[in-house]
Amino acid sequence: MSGSQREYLSVSNKPGVEPTVGKPIGDAPTTLVSQDIIVGTGDEVVATSTLTVHYQLISWKSGEILQSSWKSSPIDFPLNGVIAGWQQGMPGMKVGGRRLLVIPPELAYGASGSGPIGPNETLAFVVDLVGVQ
Repeated sequence: MSGSQREYLSVSNKPGVEPTVGKPIGDAPTTLVSQDIIVGTGDEVVATSTLTVHYQLISWKSGEILQSSWKSSPIDFPLNGVIAGWQQGMPGMKVGGRRLLVIPPELAYGASGSGPIGPNETLAFVVDLVGVQ
């Protein structure tokens, strides 16, 4: 986790409500950033956890929300089945929390991109942890 208190983008801290997210601030970080916006009090994520989350995916370059689960139900997935930035940035988070992940391309989709995610794109995720197994 990043020990820095730099603000990478503004994120609202009202639990259980779709977050309001501002545009990214300054140059994209070159290393993984994992910052708690709301510290949860429930069960803690470990590397082998299956997560239930709501999330927003923001393009660092454009500041646009590329994906959001908030229009439907939270999603479930095994942590060890997603991009390296999530695998490295989510352990230690507790249910009920909100976390900002800023993920450089080499820990995301790299030179190939994926769907609306361009090649070599730095990504920001705002993640609300709903459940963990």
